[in-house]
Amino acid sequence: MAWIYLLIAVVFEIAFALGTNATKGFTRLWPSVFTLLAAAGGIYTLSLALRTLDVGVGYTVWTGLGAIGAVVLGALIYKERITVPKVVSFGAIIAGVAVLRLAAGG
Repeated sequence: MAWIYLLIAVVFEIAFALGTNATKGFTRLWPSVFTLLAAAGGIYTLSLALRTLDVGVGYTVWTGLGAIGAVVLGALIYKERITVPKVVSFGAIIAGVAVLRLAAGG
């Protein structure tokens, strides 16, 4: 169940990152409200996952997968560029997350 909570936390983390861009420096009300709720949801579900998972594993997976999701969706939504160095970095993050999951026992 901890990994499910962690994946939900990742979705909130991605929403938080994308929402932060949409707030225009927290000058737009509804994007700001959305962003703050996403941040709270992410921290809450991360805390549920960390009841079982090691903090180093949980936090690394949360931020790593959140970063990948933010970059990919940022490219789709905000037309940001995905370059070869970004793709190589994604691969490194995904490999690291896979190894951490194996190291955590599952």
